Amino acid sequence: MELIKKFYEKAKSKKTTIVLPEAGIDERVIQAAKDIVSLEIAKIILLGNEEEIKKLAEKCSLDLSTVTYIDPKKSPDIKKYGEEYYILRRAKGMTPEKAMETIVHPLYFGSMLVKEGIAHGLVAGSASPTADVMKATLQIIKTAPGIKSVSSFFIMVVPGSTYGEEGVFIFSDCAVIPNPTSEQLADMAISSAKAGKILLDWEPKVAMLSFSTCGSASHEMVDKVKNALKLIKEREPGLNVDGEMQADAALVPSVGSKKAPGSPVAGKANILIFPDLNAANISYKLVQRLAGAQAIGPILQGLAKPCSDLSRGCSYKEIVDTVAIVASQVE
Repeated sequence: MELIKKFYEKAKSKKTTIVLPEAGIDERVIQAAKDIVSLEIAKIILLGNEEEIKKLAEKCSLDLSTVTYIDPKKSPDIKKYGEEYYILRRAKGMTPEKAMETIVHPLYFGSMLVKEGIAHGLVAGSASPTADVMKATLQIIKTAPGIKSVSSFFIMVVPGSTYGEEGVFIFSDCAVIPNPTSEQLADMAISSAKAGKILLDWEPKVAMLSFSTCGSASHEMVDKVKNALKLIKEREPGLNVDGEMQADAALVPSVGSKKAPGSPVAGKANILIFPDLNAANISYKLVQRLAGAQAIGPILQGLAKPCSDLSRGCSYKEIVDTVAIVASQVE
């Protein structure tokens, strides 16, 4: 697909290093690493049991001289990383002994490589629950400056659509936060706008979606979106964002001009921020199935360094694509 090819080219130009923590337990990761290296998308660090990585590499015909592979339990840096992890978590009751036990887990060791700048980003989840990936990255990499919550976005590519950016949109948050507060909605909007700029080279036009447009309905759910907009304006006064607005007002110029006259976003939105996970998840799946759209994601956002979670049912090709997307977000 054309957009994925653009991510491949962008990733190649960034010359990043991405860590894959599940290499010792998932053959798909090794298959993906082989393609990533051959396509020069990124340099790769594989984590896991050394013997298992070697077995899988032989099975998949991966030349291990083309990647870096580390067995966390054998790493000379393990004591240093354990001490750093203890310092990060001691206020939460972490002990030095528990820190050393935890940091040898590839998700935690990989997150520390990103925190230390040895890797630029991390891709995991093909063999781990989302909660485990998020716990490790949040505890070690932490959130970006000014952002308190991690959320996600999908890139939706709708064939034949003239809305958004020639049928391409960012939908957030379709996967992580069930019932976001106004503060979390503000974080989503600011993080999604940043993704639109860095990943897609857009000028973001962010619509805060609701069942109300510019006060057409009164309800506490509408108030939540209005309050989020107020917070965004305070935090990012230069961001092109508006709301609350209904989806048709956000997307269709003729509707936007009637329902929200004078809005800089109505009828032009390329980033849609949904008021809760019900609305977001249902919407992306409907668009995907009814309009034949491609849904790329979910891609995590809000972390200090780019990371992404994978579906445990993903193909090795989806791992390659996700690495390209994560590498493309490196600043």
